Amino acid sequence: MGDLANHIEEAKAIPYSDIPNFPVSTVAGHKGNLVFGKLGGKQVVVMQGRFHFYEGYGMKEVTFPVRVMKALGVKTLILSNAAGGVNPEFSVGDIMLIEDHVNLFPENPLRGPNDERLGTRFPDMSEAYSKRLRNLAKDIARRDGIMLREGAYLGWQGPTFETPKEYQLVRLLGCSACGMSTVPEVIVARHAQMEVFALSVITNCAIGKEIAEVSHEEVQTAAKLAQQNMTHLVTELIKEL
Repeated sequence: MGDLANHIEEAKAIPYSDIPNFPVSTVAGHKGNLVFGKLGGKQVVVMQGRFHFYEGYGMKEVTFPVRVMKALGVKTLILSNAAGGVNPEFSVGDIMLIEDHVNLFPENPLRGPNDERLGTRFPDMSEAYSKRLRNLAKDIARRDGIMLREGAYLGWQGPTFETPKEYQLVRLLGCSACGMSTVPEVIVARHAQMEVFALSVITNCAIGKEIAEVSHEEVQTAAKLAQQNMTHLVTELIKEL
């Protein structure tokens, strides 16, 4: 979704390195800017590049941008990721609407003392991903002829791609895709009572015993296939907020 920033009107970009306490992304394809402006007629702040637990950052560092956005007045958080698909109906380049997640990260971003000013000690996760926003996205996809899959996402540490047995575990746990991000940010956003919407681009597939070797470059290429549709879908969704 890094290309989304190119569609922002009146854009003002601030490098992460210029923001106090902000981590800096170390992953290829993540530019490292916080971009302010208008998209779909609404005021937005967009991250060009995100931070991952596998980069060596702590969970509070990974999710710090969500806290900053909340402090800036953001009420709705829209996330995207590259994910490995295990649903036999999925193909590389498909867009999956995340309806729920399974958290297998070894750390929770809310572990430790709770600041009641930020959120409750035990946040409700029964609807982590807004049903209202999911329904809006499905209406937009039907209207504009965009194929939109739907399923649960499993998040874990990485940075290795999954083994055959790990892919089988993802399927056994009722998930259609897996990846190394998103879940920590969603937890913190729900703690902060933000409404959450998230999409996965299926960048590699593992169906049964057929698992193709994959590189980060191939993941980036597959993500670009879905770029236009994702940008359109997110822009139209923002118009409806």
